[in-house]
Amino acid sequence: MNEPLSILLPYQRRWLADQSQVKVSEKSRRIGITWTEAADRALGAATGGRAGIDGWYIGYNKDMALEFVEAAARWARRFNRAAEAVEEIALADERADILAYRIRFASGHKIVALSSRPSNLRGKDGCAVIDEAAFHEDLPGLLKAALAFTMWGGLVRIISTHNGANNPFNELISEIRAGRRPYSLHRTTFDEALADGLYRKICEQSETEWSEEKQREWRQQIVDYYGDNVGEELFCIPRASSGAYLSSVLIEARMKAGIPILRWEMPAEFSGRPEADRYSETQAWCEDNLAPAIAALDPALASFFGEDFGRSGDLTVIWPLQIAHDLMRRTPFVVELRNIPFRNQEQVLFYIADRLPRFTMGAMDARGNGQYLAETAAQRYGARIVQVMLSESWYRENMPRYKAAFEDGTIEIPKDADVLADHRAIVLEQGVAKVAERRAGADGKGRHGDSAMAAALAFFASRADPGQIGYISAPVPGKRDTFDRRIDPFGAPPAEDELAGGRVRGF
Repeated sequence: MNEPLSILLPYQRRWLADQSQVKVSEKSRRIGITWTEAADRALGAATGGRAGIDGWYIGYNKDMALEFVEAAARWARRFNRAAEAVEEIALADERADILAYRIRFASGHKIVALSSRPSNLRGKDGCAVIDEAAFHEDLPGLLKAALAFTMWGGLVRIISTHNGANNPFNELISEIRAGRRPYSLHRTTFDEALADGLYRKICEQSETEWSEEKQREWRQQIVDYYGDNVGEELFCIPRASSGAYLSSVLIEARMKAGIPILRWEMPAEFSGRPEADRYSETQAWCEDNLAPAIAALDPALASFFGEDFGRSGDLTVIWPLQIAHDLMRRTPFVVELRNIPFRNQEQVLFYIADRLPRFTMGAMDARGNGQYLAETAAQRYGARIVQVMLSESWYRENMPRYKAAFEDGTIEIPKDADVLADHRAIVLEQGVAKVAERRAGADGKGRHGDSAMAAALAFFASRADPGQIGYISAPVPGKRDTFDRRIDPFGAPPAEDELAGGRVRGF
């Protein structure tokens, strides 16, 4: 790294190292991302020839503009690059002259800080920096003008703290996470900046001694200072971001009648029966209920599944998906298990996964007791199983994509009251979509958004890149007894000659 840049903290280095055409920083206040961007603009403008690039900074007030160009001038001196002093200029505009600040470099390039008006970027090229984007009056207009830079190889940098859940900046973040905008996204909270050494750097600059105790006290002081605004100002949580994540109208628009939900519940005493009896009864249920549903699947389509685990209180839900030729994610059936022992849940899961045509990927809830089933599935199917530890970061990164599938009409789910209510149980809590507390199902028994989570995991699996994966084809007719031994979850993996005529192949 260039020696002057060695003073940057890890999250600042990550921002600088990312040379995506369009990148966005969702950040806490006063952690030095704009200062880091000033370094990048100084390097870009100081470089001669085609590799050099003009910088156009858009802040929402005069003080921000002056601060940025002065920071860029200080970086130029650090880099020992020839640059003129900051000058105040007036740029012609159709309505009035625009006050701006400019630095000229010996390379022939420049950095100019403009006022917040989309027309200011028209006819220009280079790198557009939109700072505190959430606070501009016309962010969509600014983005429209700035993105024109990319047509000729230019760059766009968008930096901001949040300013409300319904703000265009938050909508932009949601679109990036949903995969609708191919931009690079960086997220840095106050605590993440502290973990990367922010307070240590502050102590170093002020020539005071750092200690963990001082850092805790300083952190609390800053948190207290922001009061009710702390989530938005420091922790990247837009205000008023609460309530149902998916509307009933949107969910019902993606529902289709006739998709079977196969529900199986057993009394508590079932778990105490001999293992052979439980296996036989489970197998009979699978043959009676699952076999017809699986037989109806399109053998030409890739199959995926998601699984949300429960044992006694919550349900275990297994949610298959197939991707049709028009890229619609179609749900062929759903399985709900209540009060089914671990080993028999494994038996049901293996019965399904062994028979899914072109089985490509499964995503399984690996929290708590669910880790057992996820692990045994991974042992059986290898890399085709993703063991998911559901966390706030997983929800933040993946739920916007799931919501986008509903908004874009690219997913099809069963028309069922409990499935609707489970999806309505996904709520925004401090800007992150999560499942709400337990509720009663249509049958009066407890549910915890179980089917919604299984569906979200199935959608996640359907978007994963499995690479080149082999699979076992269905057995030839007349060999059913051998096939049943192959899927026995209590037995050893089958030998190659026991595959009842099936063969391993790629697709």
